[in-house]
Formats: sequence, C-alpha cells, structure tokens
Amino acid sequence: MKHAVPLPADLVDGYQTWKKQGFERQAAHYLDLAENGQSPRAMVISCCDSRVQATEIFGAQSGDFFLHRNVANLVPPYAPNSDFHGTSAAVEYAVKALKVPHLIVLGHSQCGGVQACYNMCTHGVAAAQSDFEFIGHWLEMLRPAYARLGASSDETSRIVEMGQQGVLGSLENLMSFPFVAEAVGAKALSLHGLWHDIGSGTLFGYNAEAGIFEAQ
Repeated sequence: MKHAVPLPADLVDGYQTWKKQGFERQAAHYLDLAENGQSPRAMVISCCDSRVQATEIFGAQSGDFFLHRNVANLVPPYAPNSDFHGTSAAVEYAVKALKVPHLIVLGHSQCGGVQACYNMCTHGVAAAQSDFEFIGHWLEMLRPAYARLGASSDETSRIVEMGQQGVLGSLENLMSFPFVAEAVGAKALSLHGLWHDIGSGTLFGYNAEAGIFEAQ
C-alpha cells in the first residue's frame, strides 16, 4: 500500500517506553491472555472522542473490557441484512461468543455527535443536507432523543439531556436484538447506561426505578 507511511517518531518512542516499562511489568498477564484467550468482564460501547477512555475511568487493564467505539456511542436497532454492521457485529460477538455478563453504553459531555444532531434537529436539517457524507445519516439514530427532551429553555441542559437520552435509546435498541433480550431474560446479561462529565470527572449511572442519571 503505497500511501502508508512510517509512524511519527513520538508514537514510536511512546511504544518503546511502554514495551520496556508497562509491558515488562505485566508480561505474565499478557502471556496468559495470549495463551488462554480473553474473558472480559464487560463490553463497553463508547464514543470515539479521544477525551473518553473507559479503561482509565474504571482503572481497567488489558483483557478486562471488550471495547467498541463509534460516533456518539450509538447502537442501531436490530436489522439483519447484507449491509455492513460494525456495531451490531461487535455486540453479537460479545454476547454470543464471549458471553460477557455486563454491557455498558457510555455517553459523555461535550459530545460533537450529540451537538451536531441537536443542531440538525433544531434547524430542521435533513441527513442529506449535512456537510458530512456518513455522519449525518449515522446521527439520524439520535433524533428520537431530541424528540424526548423536556421543556428546559437552557440549551446547555437540553444538550446534556439529549446525550443521556441517546444512551437510553441505545439500550432500547440493544433489547431489539433477540440474543441480547434472551440473555437479559435469562439473567446472564445486564445492561447499564452511563454518562461521563469530562470536566468534573463525574460518572452518572441510569437508575431505571427513579428514571434519572445519578452520580456514582
């Protein structure tokens, strides 16, 4: 592939530091993962945003989480057809092959995807009118979250609420997958909705009985 070029020097330096320090400290752990495979304690679906690192938030190490990231941490509804389904494929593998006991949807503050969809909804912009070839259509999944917003006139609060409603919408979509619903019904899988405030470091978890996100 003629367009591929070597890594920047700072990334190579970072790798070499990790290999000599971080890897060597956990060499036995990595060998165990290599020889015995993975058995993650949870799947985490989070945003691509570079400021949100699930492994840092939970103090996890390699092998702890089966991670999937996409724009705005969205899960599409179950749709078994010949299209490419990266998120659905990841969910299927986590639940059916790895049999993870927990599946977490992790949203966050200042999400560019949530902001973009909020703007599209507020100004009546269709996906086809978006400046982005793929993102506009992808964010159509967030429109129901906008429709569920409360009466707050504070735009900042509405955008936070929209991000949290997006998490709940993804949880609802997860239950449209027959194998997810079956695992939940058998109590072999539990679903969790979380929302992370980047600036304060606070993690909020959805309390289904109270119908609110609560600080953990």
